Amino acid sequence: MLDYDKEADAYDATRGGEPRAAAAADAVLGLVPPDARRLLDVACGTGIVTRRFATARPALRVTGADLTYGMARMAAVRLPGAIVLGDSRRLPFPDGVFDAVTSVWLLHLVHDPDDARSIVAECARVLRPGGVYVTTVDKAAAHDVGSDVDAVLAPRPRRAAPDAARRVESYAAAQGLVAAGRARFTGLGQGRSPRRTAADLRRGWFTMLPPGDPRTEELAVRMEALPDQDRPRADPVFSLRAFRKPA
Repeated sequence: MLDYDKEADAYDATRGGEPRAAAAADAVLGLVPPDARRLLDVACGTGIVTRRFATARPALRVTGADLTYGMARMAAVRLPGAIVLGDSRRLPFPDGVFDAVTSVWLLHLVHDPDDARSIVAECARVLRPGGVYVTTVDKAAAHDVGSDVDAVLAPRPRRAAPDAARRVESYAAAQGLVAAGRARFTGLGQGRSPRRTAADLRRGWFTMLPPGDPRTEELAVRMEALPDQDRPRADPVFSLRAFRKPA
């Protein structure tokens, strides 16, 4: 797991910046009812997507919540007075106060299935009847675009995806939420290049391959042997699911 306090300053620049944020915000808002008046963005990170929710819909009162101070500090610059520190497993809000709740690139970070269930349960709890919860699913799978970089990475050990669509759907159903739509968007600027992927391997970004592990170095060396070291391969295409809380 990355230290998001330390990563905050460089986070946006290494993950597609504003183009990716725009694509994500447009896709998410396409699943949020036009009459929604209050939206909570859970694990809002630097607020780069959260701010776009607010600017795209001036009548929408947007609140962001994040667990890490470094991320929340940056988000607060983008949305002054609208960001709170909060654990997504125990959100600091009363029941039923939001018309929409979003969690973009959150559930894939959770290691314990009980934590994933708790996050979905909390998002459902703070959602008003008739409101919509929107979340990304299958993030890791989206990065496998069939490139030579993916071929090198193929033998790496993987954990079961905590944000697998079928799992998220079951967690939502357990809270009485019903399917309300889906969408996809391109993660602009997130195509993997061999050089950057080798660096990410050595930094421990691939959670089952810690820095210093012989398998990590073996894959990094193989990555460095690929052609076009600085050419990003195809961008991933991310998936969203929307769930409605029955009125």
